[in-house]
Amino acid sequence: MSSKKKKHKRHGKQQTRAHAPAAKINQALQPEKAKNPPARQPAAGNRSAAAARIDWFSNLNQETEHTVMTRNVSKIYHLGEETVHALDDVSVTIDRGEYISIMGPSGSGKTTLFNIVGALLKPNEGNVFIDEVDVAQLDANELAWLRCRKIGYIFQSYNIVKVFTALENVTLPMLFAGVPPDEAQDRAINILERVGLGDRILHTPKELSGGQQQRVAIARAFANRPAIILADEPTANLDLHTGEEIIHLMKEMNREQGVTVICATHDHKMLDISDRIIWMEDGRVKKIANRDEVKIDIAEMREK
Repeated sequence: MSSKKKKHKRHGKQQTRAHAPAAKINQALQPEKAKNPPARQPAAGNRSAAAARIDWFSNLNQETEHTVMTRNVSKIYHLGEETVHALDDVSVTIDRGEYISIMGPSGSGKTTLFNIVGALLKPNEGNVFIDEVDVAQLDANELAWLRCRKIGYIFQSYNIVKVFTALENVTLPMLFAGVPPDEAQDRAINILERVGLGDRILHTPKELSGGQQQRVAIARAFANRPAIILADEPTANLDLHTGEEIIHLMKEMNREQGVTVICATHDHKMLDISDRIIWMEDGRVKKIANRDEVKIDIAEMREK
């Protein structure tokens, strides 16, 4: 029997069980199944703006040298009479395939920058470009398309659906992206095997350890083959050994797929695998350094 046939036999039960929610979700998504973002018609009397953005879909689908650029980005919160500058004039450029760690104390602006780059927050001032597309110019449907297909998210608390199996969790974003159910399931099985969960694909989160749940979250983030992975404190809830496994797994996926990884973290072990490190303080970029410019004693950090 060929390896392909063996695989289908081995996962026969998984396929039957996964198809119920997959088919139900896919049916609900049928009207918006197209893989391309919605076409936008230029507004009357706004020819210059329309001309400037006529190729926005082409740009979103292209791969450019600079995956992320922020220019003079500021984010301000008003808390009563107090004004908080969560980000203050932040300008960074991140190239395709880079592994970037963003360091800084709590309140330094790491997570705010993470959320703005991920199109989850809008800046009060400045611009964010994803593959040279100005995110501020996109409407709600276009932003949803961008988040679904261009960006993968990994959160500190995993944020996987508790009533879904690992397989269903990883399949779900592909169904939202319009991938046919059978293809989505096959891809989900392959990526779960890649992250070391081939024998756990039918397990729900309560049947998985913290490290295994984070592996599911990593698999889900990579499912739609995004250009960018945004990881917010991915090792914060894990023990030392499991945290190191997750760190090296993310680096391996970064190298294999050429995806840009941007990680907001307090974990100094993350620095050892980074290409560059961005230090933030009081909402500003304090310093940017290449990995070879930073002295890191991994043995000492393991003892702490």
